[in-house]
Amino acid sequence: MPSTGAATARIFAKAGYNVALVARNADSLEKLAEEIQGTGGEPFLELTAEEIQESVNTNIIAAFAFAREAITLFKGLELDDKGKRGTLLFTGATASLRGNTTTSAIAAGKFGVRALSQSLAKEFGKENIHVAHAIIDGGILTGRARSYVPQEKLENPDALLNPESIGNSYLYLVNQDRSAWTWELDLRPAHEKW
Repeated sequence: MPSTGAATARIFAKAGYNVALVARNADSLEKLAEEIQGTGGEPFLELTAEEIQESVNTNIIAAFAFAREAITLFKGLELDDKGKRGTLLFTGATASLRGNTTTSAIAAGKFGVRALSQSLAKEFGKENIHVAHAIIDGGILTGRARSYVPQEKLENPDALLNPESIGNSYLYLVNQDRSAWTWELDLRPAHEKW
């Protein structure tokens, strides 16, 4: 099963869009995976300022840098047939909406990306640049997920989000007419307990 990014890139390329791929470096991604799989986070009193700063850098600063480059590029484009210059999609998580025990660091970063997305949507919507934030509120069926998700959840087609379905939802956002843009979208599997 491909990752969400890979599935989304394939869907957009097939639909005729130019695709730019961005990924975090492998070391930080592996570190994050170990953190998530291992402890599920750290109690607040055990967090260090460095761990909060790492979440801010990984989430907010990276989103800021990418958005600045993308919006600069979009501002130079002509309007497309939908009346816009481009769409910038941010992917969030459950932590974008609510913190939980042991998720202080990740929630701070994800809340920040959501706020950045909202601010950019208001600032650049009037320049025909669509900015949207998608909250992925549930597990995603990826190859890596197969190594730690319980078998009964893997066998239930409604328990995990399919990366291709996420990509199709993103394609829907990109194809919206500017008279009815979605600024935020929550994606959850049918059987998610929320």
